[in-house]
Amino acid sequence: MDRKVETGQGQDRDFKYILQDTGQIYLGARFSYSELLDEEMMNFKLKTVISQYILKEVDRSSTLESHFYYMEEGSLAYQTYLELKVKVKVSIPEEKRGFGGKARTVYKDKEYSLKEFVGLNLAKKKQLGFFVREISVSKLGLITFTV
Repeated sequence: MDRKVETGQGQDRDFKYILQDTGQIYLGARFSYSELLDEEMMNFKLKTVISQYILKEVDRSSTLESHFYYMEEGSLAYQTYLELKVKVKVSIPEEKRGFGGKARTVYKDKEYSLKEFVGLNLAKKKQLGFFVREISVSKLGLITFTV
């Protein structure tokens, strides 16, 4: 498995990584499109797809996190990522009570298909405190995508 961890300030570096296995490419959601295009570890075809399709609608400085959070169903980016069989991993804060009754916040991870995630109401995402952690791209979807 390939692994790249971006050095950066604070917590951002924990969410800037590129991992690959036999079926998926996993991208940390704090990457901006500009940073992704500059990464050596980034798949060349995925860079090409981003350059030719995604950046027609989105600014290079946008992060994956914000782009996916506010993505609209009819957009070119949505259609492109749908073809790539993208999944979105989010963390949802939950309050848990310990033995002493003390409340603490824990984060529950959940993975959505792109269609499920974009179909969620924006107000509901904000109410539940969703934050996008990771985007996974199917290598099969990438291989079958015609540039």
